[in-house]
Amino acid sequence: MDKVDKEYLQLKTLLASMCQEVTSMLQDSTTALFSRDSELAQSVIARDDNVDRLDTCIDEHCLKMLALYEPKAIDLRFVVTALRIIVDLERVGDHCTNIAKEVIALNQAPPVKPYIDLPKMAEHTIAMIEDAITAYFNKDLAAAVEIIKRDDVVDQYDSKINKELIGYMNQELGNERNVVSLMFITRSIERIADYATNICEMIYFMVSGEVIRHRTRSLE
Repeated sequence: MDKVDKEYLQLKTLLASMCQEVTSMLQDSTTALFSRDSELAQSVIARDDNVDRLDTCIDEHCLKMLALYEPKAIDLRFVVTALRIIVDLERVGDHCTNIAKEVIALNQAPPVKPYIDLPKMAEHTIAMIEDAITAYFNKDLAAAVEIIKRDDVVDQYDSKINKELIGYMNQELGNERNVVSLMFITRSIERIADYATNICEMIYFMVSGEVIRHRTRSLE
């Protein structure tokens, strides 16, 4: 294995570590919500520093590769895509941290209402992030397109849950703070699904060289 190949292998290893950390935070922050586990939520908050460290490390590694080896074609797009992906992954980590903070606040009071659609929304979003990362490493254009289309399901859950929460807020006066927390969590999960979509749009660019941002409907 030559030096360039070793640099690509190190980049992939660092990215895999960041992806694993972020997906674990997402799983644990939502599990903490549904199980009312403040200790687990606190562990999510503590792990955000590691995501930030990996973000900086990968950024520096990519810039070094661009400067020293001047990659071409798909190799260049692989490095550029990595730089874009870590931005979205770092933001996912921030959202997980914010969810965990809201969970800790929610656990200071009785549950607002039974969770029905929110676990389904969270499960769907977790799968989108995990599948997007797999598609990146496999350079799988077809999978990326399929994941982009799945964002509509999350948007539908987002709309339905928020309508229910607004109705509940109007009926249950005095519980507005906790309802707002749930609305905030729902919004964070929806944004995480958007980041999965962003990653898949970058995968499409990496594999094909074509930019599809803002026109994903044309892929259907």
